[in-house]
Amino acid sequence: MPPAVVIPTFNEADNIGLLVSAIRVHLPDAHILVVDDASPDGTADRAEAAGVAVIRRVGPRGLGPAYREGFTRVLAEGWDPILQMDADLSHDPADLPRLVAALAEADLALGSRWTAGGGTVAWGLGRRMLSRFGSAYARTWLKMPQRDLTGGFKAWRAATLEAVGPQSLHADGYAFQIESTWRAHRFGARIVEVPIVFTERRAGVSKLSGRIVVEAAWRVPGLS
Repeated sequence: MPPAVVIPTFNEADNIGLLVSAIRVHLPDAHILVVDDASPDGTADRAEAAGVAVIRRVGPRGLGPAYREGFTRVLAEGWDPILQMDADLSHDPADLPRLVAALAEADLALGSRWTAGGGTVAWGLGRRMLSRFGSAYARTWLKMPQRDLTGGFKAWRAATLEAVGPQSLHADGYAFQIESTWRAHRFGARIVEVPIVFTERRAGVSKLSGRIVVEAAWRVPGLS
């Protein structure tokens, strides 16, 4: 089966069309699934106009619930591999083929800002420190070797994601990224980090909030 790309969205109308076009350039055979959290700005309409599959969610909002629903859909449809990325153009679609290629020798490929060759663009010192601390905090508690555990740019073998069991993951915010990778690690998955450069969004508003940071801080110790 061709790959699937799962993209959770909330108020990304200014970005989704550009992202879909770029994905089609770099991964032309990909099935693209947008999982929209009832965006009032018409993101879902623009995604459908771009010709991609859309789930219009009506349940509780959040990154975790969106990924649980999206992953369940693409696994049931048989797509393999399965990629995930943000909708705000901070993840470069040109990196998608490198993530897929990494699965030749791995079960999960992480797009990593903090491994050699990775980095960020247009982030202030505070944002870089928060991201690095978040990964170091999770790495210490969970005894994992990966440098970037909070990123959302990943490629999964379908069998690995199936073993992780998306519907059994509990986190709602960015802790979902940590929880899913930790679950794969616990099951013995081969995990590699692929260096990426993360670019701060140019349109729209970041979804990072104090509540999301707090959720990650208290949920991580409970995973170990």
